[in-house]
Amino acid sequence: MKEIRQIITLYDQLKVEDVPAALAIVVEVEQSSYRRVGARLLVAEDGRFTGGISGGCLEGDALRRARRAILAKVPSFHVYDTLDGEDEVIGIGLGCNGRIKVLFLPIDYHDPANELEVLREVTATREPRLFARLLAGHDSSPPPVYLYAPDQLDHLADYLDVKTPALKHLAEEYLQAGRTKVAKITNTAGRQTPVLFEIIQPEIHLVVTGTNYDIPAALAAARQLGWRTTVVGPRRKFTAEIASLADQLVDYAEVSNIIIDQATAIALMSHDFDWDRRMVEHFLPRQPRYLGMLGPRKRVESMATELPNLDLLAFANLYSPIGLDIGAETPEEIATSLVSEVIMVFRNRNGKALRDRKGSIH
Repeated sequence: MKEIRQIITLYDQLKVEDVPAALAIVVEVEQSSYRRVGARLLVAEDGRFTGGISGGCLEGDALRRARRAILAKVPSFHVYDTLDGEDEVIGIGLGCNGRIKVLFLPIDYHDPANELEVLREVTATREPRLFARLLAGHDSSPPPVYLYAPDQLDHLADYLDVKTPALKHLAEEYLQAGRTKVAKITNTAGRQTPVLFEIIQPEIHLVVTGTNYDIPAALAAARQLGWRTTVVGPRRKFTAEIASLADQLVDYAEVSNIIIDQATAIALMSHDFDWDRRMVEHFLPRQPRYLGMLGPRKRVESMATELPNLDLLAFANLYSPIGLDIGAETPEEIATSLVSEVIMVFRNRNGKALRDRKGSIH
């Protein structure tokens, strides 16, 4: 979501200045790549750009192709293929050994339904949103390049010549799974058409409790990731530094005003056993996706004996001691350990070293 917000910020500037622009979008990946499907790069005719579709190795060629799309005013696809080695077309070694399909889409500022205006509408979402996109047209004709929202899938079904309920059921399956995926849709005539179902996740809302010297480091790490942050604590103890880093400050007495959804992570970092216990009593019944507690294991075990009705230790989303086991000692290292664990939980991964992972890393 952070990248989408940055792209929309530049888009708004370019629109006011009436500078032509195009969007490069990763729409399909085979094998390995640095960025995944949904990565975007906004390119202006005058050379300004933001976002990214790779680790930097594709951007030079992508900038040139985006400018061609601006001049031609016609969308186009290009496949960067390094499965067999280097990509001789762009003359550099990508080192990813993958195949990456990129859509270059000129932006029409006068179209209220252009892609960036559609994405603007989901920047404040607090639940996953799904969009469908055609990756191939009929025969040799180019496909429509719209983003189809769930309530527009009947138009996509008509184009594909498939039943709308079946297409909506498939889209709902992908939405529930939470994974962006390219599907081959087969119609009654046996024609297959690739369709990208892209899931855009809401930004994570990190709620931390406490006002000690390790809080600013956690807030700074979260801000770097583009997360929303709320700090809960005694209002009289909020420092200027905490206020400058947090999106919201909430006194303990006002904690019930915080909305907890499936994109919310709770980190109890008050260093105060009594306040942590009270916050567990408040947050645990709301079943947050992540509930972390700073301190040794025996601390949470002791708390569990004081809260027998909550069955604290049986809560599957409890993470205490907080963070990944990286040997963190300083506030900055603890913050790194914390945000890494939250990412791990929200991405359904296990936090192990990638060298121990079998197969693709994505």
